Amino acid sequence: MTSILGISAFYHDSAAALILDGNIIAAAQEERFSRKKHDARYPVNAVNYILKESNLKLSEIDHIVFF
Repeated sequence: MTSILGISAFYHDSAAALILDGNIIAAAQEERFSRKKHDARYPVNAVNYILKESNLKLSEIDHIVFF
């Protein structure tokens, strides 16, 4: 099982997504948690949500990619 955590931040609408074996498992934009429209900060809440929903720890992620 290959797991990939994708992160987009520091520009416009920061977000995170998790892909397991080529399938999108979860995705979330940071503004849903921060309530700040077009939140460009690092998506710490989105990442935490995705890991919690997928029952994975950060140490179990095979690859982390950044846009």
